[in-house]
Formats: sequence, structure tokens, C-alpha cells
Amino acid sequence: MFVKLVAVLWIAGLTCVSSNSPDNDHSFGYDSGELDPLHWATEYKTCSGKYQSPIDIEEKLVTKVNLPLLRFHNIDIFPTSTNITNNGHTVVVLSNYTTPVMISGGPLTPFYRFTQFHFHWGVNDSTGSEDLINNHSFPMELHMVFTNTDYDNDTIALTKNDGLVVLASFFEVTEEDNPIYEEIVDTLNKINLPDNTAILPVGLTIRSILPESTEHYFTYKGSLTTPPCLEVVTWIDFKHPIRLSHKQIQAFRTLRSKHGPLTHNARPVQELSGRPVWYNVGPVRHCPHIIQGEEAYFIRNNMTCNCNCSCKYNYYN
Repeated sequence: MFVKLVAVLWIAGLTCVSSNSPDNDHSFGYDSGELDPLHWATEYKTCSGKYQSPIDIEEKLVTKVNLPLLRFHNIDIFPTSTNITNNGHTVVVLSNYTTPVMISGGPLTPFYRFTQFHFHWGVNDSTGSEDLINNHSFPMELHMVFTNTDYDNDTIALTKNDGLVVLASFFEVTEEDNPIYEEIVDTLNKINLPDNTAILPVGLTIRSILPESTEHYFTYKGSLTTPPCLEVVTWIDFKHPIRLSHKQIQAFRTLRSKHGPLTHNARPVQELSGRPVWYNVGPVRHCPHIIQGEEAYFIRNNMTCNCNCSCKYNYYN
């Protein structure tokens, strides 16, 4: 179990464990065969868990809510250094900051510290995202990983059901290149092979890679989308996509894994298993009878204020 936990730490970019170690050979893949997603649970039992990710989000079935604003902290500072790595499964970007980058608010009670971001893509522009919206796939998806600051370290966080938050952004194809992503795209040819790492000379602020609007999003409880698929993630999927050109997305498909071309790395959708999925329609309308900051508790536990007051406050109105 410890080896598997170390493996996921590397896959998620939460530590710099070397994937070259024979004790750390966490082999899995996406093409048909014994390493494909249908066989992950043979080696990693938690990949057959009840609350797995990704999912197909059907908008007609979501519950509309008014959550507090998501709050972003220190997202305008540039990193002191940034490495970009082909870990054989995805492209991981790891940055160092003088001040921690964090998020709070929305459906979250504690603060979460930014750890890394990575990408999932498909063989062409009609598929590639992991979560689907109304059975629609986007060509690529960005995952920004944050760790719960209530826990002493990332290893402990990975054992808790509120250990991680992943901010997910979908990409749509446009004719024009996105200049924000040019530094990443231009560096991909330096990390063509698995375990290759390069330096991003400038790096990116977190604000620059967020979608233009972060007010509207879907949120649900789920898992990591790579083995061992631990069910420790609060997912926040922004509704408004980011634009990249076909050429920029195509550059990711030129990378290689240990098993061949890394043309796609999206896990198929999993059963919802009765989980609620919420859609945030806008900022919360505060009820004077609820202490500010406790709104997320009411949402998470499917509660209303029940104060029988004139405000008739209900998160599900």
C-alpha cells in the first residue's frame, strides 16, 4: 500500500519521487490491453470504488445552488522557478512560490494550497476531456491540484476524503493561438520522452491560466482519475472553457509514454452512483441567521437554514 501511495504522489506531482526506481514502477496506460483503464482495478482495488471520477455531468440532473464566491489568494505572483515534466502519463507543471497560492470559499470549508497542474487530452479535437458535460467531450482538460492545509503533509491529505481539490477547466479549439500557453507548448519538444524535465524560464501566474469566468461551475465529490484512484477529491469544473488552437493541442499528442505514443490520456467516465452534482449559478445570498463561512456546511449536508424567518433562505431556490 505504501508503494502505491508513493506512486500516486509522483503521478499527482505532489512530491519529486523518481519514477525510475524499480520499486516505484506504477505501470498503467490508456490503450487496450492489460494496462488499460478497464484493468486498473486488478492492481489498484480502489479504482473500482463507488465514487470514482470522471463522470458525465447531465445539466438537467444537477442541483442549482448559490455558493459563496471562490476566493483565490496570491494568484498574481510569478513563481521563482517552474519545471515541466513528461511523467509518462501526462504533462505536469510544478512551480515554487515565495508565498503559498491558495483557494477558499465556494463549496470549501478549509483553505487549500496549490500543488501543481497537468493536462488530459484525446487523439483528436472531438475527444479528450475526462469529465463530460451532457455527454459532450472537449479536446483537452486542465487539472489544477490543491491540498487541504488542515493536514500536516500531502501524504496525510491523500488519506482523507477532503484531502484534495481539483479545479478543472475545459479547452475548446479556436483558430488563434493562446499566447498564455505558448511557453508550455514551445517546451513540449524538450520533454518528448517519459521522465524528461525542462525549465520554464518565465512561468505562469495562476490567474493567467484560469478561465475568464470562475463564477459558474459544477462541483461534486470524486476521486483521482489515475491509479490508485483514491476518493479524496472535491471537483470544481468551470463551465466556461479556455481557448487553444488546434496546433497547440496537437503538440501534446506528439509526446511519448513508456509504452508508445501518448496520443490520449483520459480515463472513461464512471458511474455516478447517486452522488449529488451541484451547479453554482452565482454568488450566495446571505441569510442573516447563518454565520458567514458556514454556507459550505449547509451545501455539503444538503441542508436549508430552517429558520422560519421572513428571508425564506434556501440554498436550493
